[in-house]
Amino acid sequence: MKNILFAVVFVFLFVNSSLTAANPYRTKILKPNIKTLQIRISDTDFGFPILKLNGTETLTVEFDEMSHNVRSFGYTVLHCNADWTVSNLNSNEYVDGFTRGNIDDYAFSQNTTFQYIHYRFTIPNQDMRFKISGNYVVLIYEDNRVDDPVATACFSIVEPKVEIDARVRANTDIELSGRYQQLDIEVNLANYVVQDPASEVKLVVRQNNRFDNEVANITPTFFNAGKLSFVNNKALIFEGGNEYRHFDISSFYAAGEGVDRIIFNREYYEAFLKEDLMQKSRTYISQSDANGRFIINFQEAFQDVQTEADYVQVHFSLLSEQPFFDGQVFIGGDYNYNLLDDTARMQYDFDAQRYTKTLLLKQGGYSYQYWFLPKGKNSASTGKIEGSFWQTKNEYTIYFYHRAWGERYDRLIGYSVID
Repeated sequence: MKNILFAVVFVFLFVNSSLTAANPYRTKILKPNIKTLQIRISDTDFGFPILKLNGTETLTVEFDEMSHNVRSFGYTVLHCNADWTVSNLNSNEYVDGFTRGNIDDYAFSQNTTFQYIHYRFTIPNQDMRFKISGNYVVLIYEDNRVDDPVATACFSIVEPKVEIDARVRANTDIELSGRYQQLDIEVNLANYVVQDPASEVKLVVRQNNRFDNEVANITPTFFNAGKLSFVNNKALIFEGGNEYRHFDISSFYAAGEGVDRIIFNREYYEAFLKEDLMQKSRTYISQSDANGRFIINFQEAFQDVQTEADYVQVHFSLLSEQPFFDGQVFIGGDYNYNLLDDTARMQYDFDAQRYTKTLLLKQGGYSYQYWFLPKGKNSASTGKIEGSFWQTKNEYTIYFYHRAWGERYDRLIGYSVID
């Protein structure tokens, strides 16, 4: 009987650990009644959710629940490995205080066609301080159902131990001054000790906060005099892409940039964006953009934009004489955390000869791109729709992790953003 029980427990643990390994956490909404999840450094509009260990800054996490019925939301924080799977640490090893909390700060929407309640909380706080660096995920749940979260929000804590220098160049092993960008990175270890760079360190690079074309698990090109170099590495060649498109729905009284018209259909507002065209030009046109970010804004707000901004049915339209039969088209951007899922997938309208998509978005300004995902692939491309140019001003985020022999977690000891 004991042997059978042991076997059952072993299988249960094996299956659970396999699922965790196969499903890294992402910032993501998991229930349809939750909208506009945001995690950012408090009192800022943009920026990555990254704090310094033992620093003074905090993160604000906020979201809307689409009703006027107050719900009992809570949250818990988990420590993660470099690949965003849950680490093996106990909670008392990474948090001083409590890992759980209630979300008691909320406010009702005011004079909006879509009713919602805006919830928010900050971390760390008086009940929770972080003891170590690395990746973390916040699980947001209702009625203490921790195993059934409504949303997850990812952030990182860095303990700066090394200096990261990086540059982007047009000349690559693929072509010269064409469609691609080569990223060269040098990590100055100074007096920080790394015994075996090939096995102890992990370098992760993201372009415009995308996960689909993220680069990880690459080894240094060479190690010399306290410096790790990742130079002329083919894994660090990225498609240049193009500058992001954008639109503004922060006012109902006039169509903002990128908007053809806004109508009220007796129930709610609808915004019809200007028809988008395929970028067939081979000439790069420089323009400022937000690399996929969005900002909540309502021009006529009196006090709190977050509770006075309304929700709008936004209609996207991408003209195309025929559909792509070798892949699918997605709307890429931070509005859905750059995920290639059903919320971003467009449908082809044969009668109108265009790809279409309608999204329920909160008032504000949004930047976005059209991405093409080939069949059987996990990484999307901009080239087929947006074009690709080495001159494009992309934002690259570099994370440098270290796990020495015998340690049980990945320390984030370096972080840098270049554009």
